[in-house]
Amino acid sequence: MPAKILLALDTADVATALAQARVMGDAVDGIKLGLEFFLAQGPAGVKAVAALGRPIFLDLKFHDIPNTVAGAIRSALALRPMMLNVHGSGGPAMLAAAAATVREAGSARPLLIAVTVLTSLGDQDLAAVGQMPWAAGQARKLAALAKAQGCDGVVCAGSDIAAIRAGCGPDFKLVVPGLRPASAAVQDQKRVMTPGEAARLGADFLVIGRPITGAADPVAAARAIRREVAEVGTP
Repeated sequence: MPAKILLALDTADVATALAQARVMGDAVDGIKLGLEFFLAQGPAGVKAVAALGRPIFLDLKFHDIPNTVAGAIRSALALRPMMLNVHGSGGPAMLAAAAATVREAGSARPLLIAVTVLTSLGDQDLAAVGQMPWAAGQARKLAALAKAQGCDGVVCAGSDIAAIRAGCGPDFKLVVPGLRPASAAVQDQKRVMTPGEAARLGADFLVIGRPITGAADPVAAARAIRREVAEVGTP
């Protein structure tokens, strides 16, 4: 099955988010809403975008003590996201608490995804905060931990797809941000890849924002990425 495209709406304005989501049609498979939008618009904003009928990836990256994360997820479940995430570096107890709380939603449960290493971070950044091994090794370690504690998958850089897929199996979901078509600027990302290459390696979800929303014709840009992914097929 081809990788699914999630449009990252990096805006604080609900009217902009609604307009960008509405115009996409079938060019994307879902919408990612993050901290910028959530802190400006709150649950009501998420509900407004979800009312368009698009699956929502609620990208809030919870990272706190287990009880607090469990409570935050319990509140987020009321928004009925398709997917939500936590930081894998929160540790085994936090990940286990998150997984147990997600299961409370029963058949309506969202996918629980753990963030490994942000794609804006490189080896020197991790060394600066005392994290070892380097980015690739840390991503593999956190992916294995997330799987062991009941998470459905991870957010990872494209360069980590092959190793994590080999270590965690075919059913473990890989959500890949930091994607840029060959013609797009890298901007603030350090570990980037094209959407087609990420799909070829086995990504399940491709998170793409500025290369679509910042394009002169966002729908055409999204459709071009969809064609690129479709041509790759299923790995």
